[in-house]
Amino acid sequence: MNRYLVLLIRRPQLDPAVVPLHLAYLERLRGAGKLELSGGFSDKSGGAYLLHADDVAEATALVHEDPAHTSGGWDITMHEWLA
Repeated sequence: MNRYLVLLIRRPQLDPAVVPLHLAYLERLRGAGKLELSGGFSDKSGGAYLLHADDVAEATALVHEDPAHTSGGWDITMHEWLA
């Protein structure tokens, strides 16, 4: 199982109503054993989470299902973490 660091930076057009949907999605990932860590940045500019996935295709699919991605309210980047 590989790790993927997902970084999210808020865009000005972020709809605050999406935040609870995003957090609920992260909890579903946690329950499925796919999420190791998650949290917001202290300056409220965004946050990050650490995914477990078999490969980059699976990790990308999981990120693309996140309401943070589907809403367009965040700039999202993903990096395989070799820690």
